[in-house]
Amino acid sequence: MTPTTSPSDDAPTTDERVDTPRHRATASVAAILAESAARYPDDVAVIVGDQRTTYAELWAETLAYAGALRARGVAEGDRVAMLLPNVADFPRVYYATLALGAVAVPVHALLKRREIEYVLRDSGASLLVCAAPLLTEGAAGAALAGVDVISVLAPAASGASDDGPDRLEALAASATPLTTYVPRDPFDTATILYTSGTTGQPKGAEGSHFALLEQVNTNLMTTFDMHRGDVLLGALPLFHTFGQTCTMNTGFRAGATIVMLPRFDGDTALAAMVEHECGIFMGVPTMYMALLDAATRTDARPSLRYAISGGASLPLAVLERFQSVFDAPIHEGYGLTETSPVATFNHVGQPPRPGTIGTPVWGVDVEIADPSSADAIVLVPRGEIGELVIRGHNLMNGYLNRPEDTAAAIVDGWFRTGDLGTKDDDGYITIVDRTKDMIIRNGYNVYPRQVEEVLATHPEVAMAAVFGVPHEVHGQEIEAAVVLRADASVSPEELVAFVSAEIAAYKFPRVVHVVDALPLGPSGKVLKRDLVERFSAPVVQTGR
Repeated sequence: MTPTTSPSDDAPTTDERVDTPRHRATASVAAILAESAARYPDDVAVIVGDQRTTYAELWAETLAYAGALRARGVAEGDRVAMLLPNVADFPRVYYATLALGAVAVPVHALLKRREIEYVLRDSGASLLVCAAPLLTEGAAGAALAGVDVISVLAPAASGASDDGPDRLEALAASATPLTTYVPRDPFDTATILYTSGTTGQPKGAEGSHFALLEQVNTNLMTTFDMHRGDVLLGALPLFHTFGQTCTMNTGFRAGATIVMLPRFDGDTALAAMVEHECGIFMGVPTMYMALLDAATRTDARPSLRYAISGGASLPLAVLERFQSVFDAPIHEGYGLTETSPVATFNHVGQPPRPGTIGTPVWGVDVEIADPSSADAIVLVPRGEIGELVIRGHNLMNGYLNRPEDTAAAIVDGWFRTGDLGTKDDDGYITIVDRTKDMIIRNGYNVYPRQVEEVLATHPEVAMAAVFGVPHEVHGQEIEAAVVLRADASVSPEELVAFVSAEIAAYKFPRVVHVVDALPLGPSGKVLKRDLVERFSAPVVQTGR
């Protein structure tokens, strides 16, 4: 990939680089923004509130930020942590880091100081760029880790304050900007994204420039329907792989406009989509539920061309309601941080098959394997339930400094997802559940998603999560936590009866808890482990 301008005099040349000699190809994720700035300079790249930023402006500001980071000592291969919400400074810092040949380490914006300290230490970050509103935890976490801090979005006009870190905006004003990005070996690490830590401490998945660029190109060539001039809602958190790759990187590669929301709620998102005439929405199931709730308070609707759902399985009842209310098809896909992320999709241009996650994207194999075979990948016949395994151009380099975890996750070239599913004769894949979420009651396998699908059909249920708690008699008992719609009058006992009338006796929840909200992780997934901990009182029941 060729830089759009001549390299700066002080940037290393390919001849000087040991890891990228002249006979090797080069690549950079920073080229996404550089190329679009050259091709579509006057097109609007980002909208935040009433502020519009063109591609040319965003790239110039990015190069200025890169110059400031270079002046603070950031060099090729260094890790720069980012604690930023969905604002224009996220892409500025992200692409500035990559333009220097450094590695971007986005940090979940709701982490507390000890959690931030862990990410900074584990990643080996040399610097944290932190939004001023997040400095209370961000600066404290950086201090614990012994990492320097630079802020953005601070109200002060000067470069440094007596009681806070230097401001990146002021540093950029006085530093010499880069003129282009530094080329990297295609398989150099571009990003380190931390998993949600559902099984122990979070692990840093290393994404290569090649994997991230190939993912974007595959999204645009054969997966999504996205073009220059499209307007996308940037509601997914950009520190997470879904929003970062599918919304930001893919959107900028196409020359689209991204309407960024610093914080998601259904009413604000719906209003923004209507105001800016968004044609594409990407979200996780909880966002779809929030938009449906918001739609009960206004008749205004955006002119959506289609919507993309991922991150977790979308209940069929929610999908059907959304398509009816917003008059737009939903295309479900599937992926993980470790797969950059998209592995399968209900490809746009073909009628989606509701309830499935579609077929593998171009260049990627997704099969069903025997989950009990730990040391080798043993594929099972079509139609049988097993573990989804993935191989292709989208795989991570590995888990940072965790060779044993990497070896356990990638076997015979296949990434083991931990998700259970089936694949039909047409190649369409259906997720059954996470292996760790499966409930075993009296020796019978119960898949929570099947029970959640039934609960979602109840007209007074807004959200539902089904989980297993320890039980002295049955091994595990099935329980559910639900969020009800406004003015709902249904009782927990009525919900138990409702589900028991629809599925086998060993599957329905014996207890339903009505809660104000479900605990959510950084990608919008329900944290069932939190529900298990909350409701695991040692109660013995002897019912069916």
